[in-house]
Amino acid sequence: METKKTNELGRKLGLGAVIALGVGTTVGSGIFSSLSEVANASGSMLFLFLAFIIGGLLQIPANFCYSELASAYPEDGGQYVYFREAGSRLLAFLCGWISILATDPPSISIMALAIVNHLAFFVPMSDFVLKVVAVCFVLIFMVLHLRSVETGGAFQTIITAFKIIPFALIIGIGLFNLNSSLLLSNQPLTGYGGSLGLTALIAGVAGTTWSYDGMGAACYMSGEIKDPHKNMPLGLILTAVIVLALYGGLTFVASGLLTIDEIAASDAPIALMASKLPGIGNAAGVVVAIMAIIVVLGSLSSCILFQPRIEYAMAKDNLFFKQFGLVHPKWETPYFSILVQCALGIILIFATDLASLLGYFTMIALTKNALTFGTIFVLRKKGAAGGYNPTYKCPGGLIMPIIAIFMTCTLIYGEITYAPIPSLICAALTFITGLPAYHFFEKQNKKAQ
Repeated sequence: METKKTNELGRKLGLGAVIALGVGTTVGSGIFSSLSEVANASGSMLFLFLAFIIGGLLQIPANFCYSELASAYPEDGGQYVYFREAGSRLLAFLCGWISILATDPPSISIMALAIVNHLAFFVPMSDFVLKVVAVCFVLIFMVLHLRSVETGGAFQTIITAFKIIPFALIIGIGLFNLNSSLLLSNQPLTGYGGSLGLTALIAGVAGTTWSYDGMGAACYMSGEIKDPHKNMPLGLILTAVIVLALYGGLTFVASGLLTIDEIAASDAPIALMASKLPGIGNAAGVVVAIMAIIVVLGSLSSCILFQPRIEYAMAKDNLFFKQFGLVHPKWETPYFSILVQCALGIILIFATDLASLLGYFTMIALTKNALTFGTIFVLRKKGAAGGYNPTYKCPGGLIMPIIAIFMTCTLIYGEITYAPIPSLICAALTFITGLPAYHFFEKQNKKAQ
């Protein structure tokens, strides 16, 4: 029988929660705009469809890697834990430091604001009222995930199902209303300046990678998953299959309803696609606004649920303030970590320009992801003698981590190309602030000894 210390989190979530966290985090507001971006990059509807299929297939190796790592270390903290076990407390700390400094609180503020911006489609609001309502959404999910991880996990599963249903309906209805003359057309985008060959397809594939980001979210909560050696690998792989099927179906239907010029020029491609379906037509704007609210609600809930676990894990290793490792005696959740992260998110809601600036930390966050996949090389070398005993191993030897690293590096290249100076400044800032912080906590540890 499994026992649990009173200051640790219990295993209360099942396979459904693993899938809900991955799908809920991945299928966010980005898909509502990424179709146009990928269409412009790929240059034809055929290549748009192929880009999402190939892009999804190339992202699956990342989930294979996370499956192996999570089966070896079924505890909260995700990437932080993998760096620590690979032998680098410094990289482990910097991994968490990036999350605390630049990625996690901003994601809460950005998604809360996105929900309210879509609500404003129905109820116009002033800028101040909009921000107040966004704060209310953060507080609602904060209380939900503070009070019970089981209730929070159940809600995440339900909202993720509601998230998928509208997309499934559009795909289902669309399949019976396809225009065969448009379907998977290779007609080039008007005025397209590049090649419609391999170069265009590669550009399209690169453009899809953001749409697939977030599938490993459940790794941050491995310590709260029942039977993690089985449920983590299975859940992560099913997450990749579900997201790939969803995006593949959506782009296939889009190719039979719209021309490449229509989708490339649209600011709301899914709304445009929905407007072509019988029974929706002129109500497409309303339907898609409701879809967007549900989609982003799921992503906000997911982030507030899993993100605070990295600070919790760091505090348990004495690499962060010990209060972040506190577990509520009744609710059995990392309440202090959740409270602080939501508080920071709320502050950023009223400082949206700052939240935008923090987006430049993307490059260093992506570098962290690439290094995470690289830990498999180190850990496999350590082997069982070094404590590495995964119950699941990536198929194909080291091919999967190599592909995962390659795909992440394409994003790093894109980010450097898009904003080279801000990205490098943010990377430098991470080390300038992170190294002294790391040495501070390690110094405190030595004093305690």
